[in-house]
Amino acid sequence: MSAAVTQQANTAGTPPDNGQPLLDVQDLVMHFPLTQGIIFQRKVGAVQAVDGVSFQVKRGETLGLVGESGCGKSTTGRAILQLYKPTAGNVIFDGRDLTTLDGNEMRKMRRHLQMVFQDPYASLNPRMTVGNIVSEPMQIHKLVAKNERTQKVQELLQTVGLNPYFANRYPHEFSGGQRQRIGIARALAANPDFIVCDEPVSALDVSIQAQVVNLLEDLQDKFGLTYLFIAHDLSVVRHISDRVAVMYLGSIVEIADRNALYDDPLHPYTKALLSAVPIPDPVIEKRRERIILTGDVPSPINPPSGCRFHTRCPYVMDVCKSVPPVLADQGGDHSVACHLYPGSIAQNA
Repeated sequence: MSAAVTQQANTAGTPPDNGQPLLDVQDLVMHFPLTQGIIFQRKVGAVQAVDGVSFQVKRGETLGLVGESGCGKSTTGRAILQLYKPTAGNVIFDGRDLTTLDGNEMRKMRRHLQMVFQDPYASLNPRMTVGNIVSEPMQIHKLVAKNERTQKVQELLQTVGLNPYFANRYPHEFSGGQRQRIGIARALAANPDFIVCDEPVSALDVSIQAQVVNLLEDLQDKFGLTYLFIAHDLSVVRHISDRVAVMYLGSIVEIADRNALYDDPLHPYTKALLSAVPIPDPVIEKRRERIILTGDVPSPINPPSGCRFHTRCPYVMDVCKSVPPVLADQGGDHSVACHLYPGSIAQNA
């Protein structure tokens, strides 16, 4: 590893772990307004994509965020990075509330928070060379002198497993896995502390998925990175995550250590999700019960009252239809939002 990359590895994540989370998301809300009218528009409703999400991410850990398509996972990641301006809530990163920063202050903070996008084909500018794509964060944040950028780009490409001389090529000359590595190199160019990985392997072949996941783990160890890993592949999430949060229709219904969540899921929705994960043992696979949820996912424009999962839950009770459950710790940092468990009713309800 070159001297410049070695220096980055030694300086990334240098603030000591003082017990405080690197990221603290508090009651995050992201509603997209629905309007009517061409000239005089009026609001007639809202898509409640994210509704009251709270969690913390410690420095150096990976929090997996899972759920069905459309549950608000990607919107949560974009709202944390302020790519969407949250409707309400707070996003506290390293002691600073990102929701209160103006444009200039947020621009300075962006070098500490980066994103690896889901689509490796659409997330790279086809008119720019790989060298220009990777060096752009260095130029914007004035991190590397102009005469040193070419060398730094080559070092970053080598770090993510690409030929350093690929810098003069264009994105269309690469495969999906190679493009995703370029996206990772671009995120690393800003020397960030925190990276949102928005389903970074879902568009890749299975064999390439393992390579990219292993690369992300190696980079985390080398540079002291912290990840929010968004995915719907539960097997991948278990492999890379330290803790896992499960989302349903804009809300987190369960969050726990990965082993606790997979070995002893509490929420009925989590149990249904995990029952769909294949197990490479025909004896166990034949014995275990597959939980099939009835009905369709409700619309985020008009979500159900009370617990949002009650329309599909096999254990629904009267209280579920009227009182929204809150995340309650069930011991061992295993929290669940379900009326089947104690503490799910808010104190001020």
